Amino acid sequence: MFPLNFFIKLKFHSRYRRINFFKENPVEAQLEVFFDLLNKAQNTFWGRKYNYEKIIESRTAEDALLLFKENVPVSSYDDLKPEIDRVCDLEDNVLWPGKLNYLAKSSGTTGSKSKIIPISDEALEVCHYGGGEDVLACYFKIKPDTKIFLGKTISIGGSFDSNFKNFNCGDLSAILMKNLPFWASPFRAPKMAVALMGDWEKKLEEMARETINENIVALAGVPSWTLLLLKKVLEISKKENIFDVWPNLELFMHGGVSFAPYREQFKAIIPGDKMSYLEIYNASEGFFALNDDLKRDDMLLMLDIGVFYEFIPLSELDKSHPVTLGVGDVELGKVYALAISTNGGLWRYLIGDTVEITSVKPLRIKIAGRTKHFINVFGEELMVGNTDRALEIALEKNRASINDYTVCPIFIDDKNKGGHEWLIEFEKEPENLEEFTRDLDDALKALNSDYEAKRHKNMVLSLPKINIARKNLFYDWLKSKNKLGGQNKIPRLSNSREYLENLLEIN
Repeated sequence: MFPLNFFIKLKFHSRYRRINFFKENPVEAQLEVFFDLLNKAQNTFWGRKYNYEKIIESRTAEDALLLFKENVPVSSYDDLKPEIDRVCDLEDNVLWPGKLNYLAKSSGTTGSKSKIIPISDEALEVCHYGGGEDVLACYFKIKPDTKIFLGKTISIGGSFDSNFKNFNCGDLSAILMKNLPFWASPFRAPKMAVALMGDWEKKLEEMARETINENIVALAGVPSWTLLLLKKVLEISKKENIFDVWPNLELFMHGGVSFAPYREQFKAIIPGDKMSYLEIYNASEGFFALNDDLKRDDMLLMLDIGVFYEFIPLSELDKSHPVTLGVGDVELGKVYALAISTNGGLWRYLIGDTVEITSVKPLRIKIAGRTKHFINVFGEELMVGNTDRALEIALEKNRASINDYTVCPIFIDDKNKGGHEWLIEFEKEPENLEEFTRDLDDALKALNSDYEAKRHKNMVLSLPKINIARKNLFYDWLKSKNKLGGQNKIPRLSNSREYLENLLEIN
C-alpha cells in the first residue's frame, strides 16, 4: 500500500462504520434522517404550513410517519414551483432554513423544460460532496492499492451562469466544481476556466488539448459526452487507445444514462480489464446511490446523507394520495417510483425515476426508467431498463455498437398494425439488420413478459421497425436546441411520436 493510501484508509475508517450501520439498519438510519429534516425545517414557511412541529411531537416514530404522509402531499415539480419561485425571488426560509445561494438547472431529458432546483449549503456539503466522498471511499475499499490519489480526475460537466436572479446558478456539475474545497484542486483537470465554458464544442476541444499531457487516473461524467471527449483526445493525440495517452487511467464514474449501450465503444478504445466502471446515481435533487461492489450491476442506496426515501407502487402513481412505502417495506424485484424529501427543501418530491429493488438488506437498486418516459400504448409496459439491456444483448450478438437511440409507438390505423419504431445511430452497424432486429425483439421478450404477450403471433405488436440514423444526427439535434453537454440527454422512450418525427425530419 502506498504511504498516502495508508492515511486515506484512516480518513475513511469512520465512514465505513457508518455505511455498515445503515446497511444493517436501514429503517433506523432513515428515521434519523426523517426527524433531522423535520426538526431543521419546522420553522420554515413549508414546515409551518404542514405543522411539522406537531409531527415531531408524535408519540412514536410510526405515528410521526403516518401524520407526515397524511399532512404533506406528494409533489411534482409543478406542485412545488410556487415555493421555488419564492426562493428564486430571494425570499428566505421558504422550503429550507435561511437563504439559499445555489440554483441547479436540471435540464433532464431533452425536449422537457428546464427545472430550477434550489440547493442549500447543507445539501451541497452533506449530500452532494458527501456522496462524492462515499464514491471514493467505496472504491478505495474495493481497491486499496489504487493510484487515483496520485493523479487527476476529469469531470465532464456543464456550464455556470452567475447572473440568474443574483444566484449562483448552473448545471449541478458546474456548481460542484466551482465550490470544490481548495485541497481538491490539485486532483482535478482541466483548469476551471475550461471546465466551466458554456460553448460545448469549444470546451471539448480545449479539454482534450489541455489534459493530453496530464496524469489522468479517473473520469467522471455522462457516458455519451465522455465518449466524445475520449474520441477527441485520440484524434488530437493520434493514438490508438486511451492507455497510450493516459497509462494510469483506472476508473470511470458514470451516471445520467445507462452505460449498457456504450459499453462496447468504451471497450474498443480502453482495451483490457484494467479499467473499472462505477455507476453513481447523482441528480440535481441529490446524491442517492453508488455501486460499492464492482462484481454487481446495481447500486447501494445511501441512507444517511440527507435524503428520506419513499417508494410508490406503479399502480398508485396516478392517484392524488398514493400509498408510499419506506425502506423497510419494499419488496425484492418490484419496481417503484421514487419520492424524496431532502436537506435542500424538496418535500415528498417525485423525482421522475423508477427503481427496481435488487436487494432488500442492504438496500440496493437499479434505475428502471422514467415515470414519463416509457411506452405503454398497448399494455406492454416497456421501460428504459428493458430497452437498454435488450439493445446491449443484440449489439453484442451482432458485433455492433451505437451512439444513441430513441423509440416510439406505431399506432394502429388502416395501414399499420401496432408496434414500436426505433431510430438508432450506430457507431458500427450490424452486418445483417434483420437478424439484429430479431435478436433485439427476442431479448425484449425475454426481459418483459408484457411485451412478450403482446408480441405473441403478432396479434397486438409487430416486429420492431428500425431506422438507421445518419452519423451525428442526435448530436446535431441537441445542438439545434442549444443542449450540448452537461446533463442533457436524448429521450429514450416516449408514448408519442413527437421526438422521433422531429429527428426523422433532419435524418
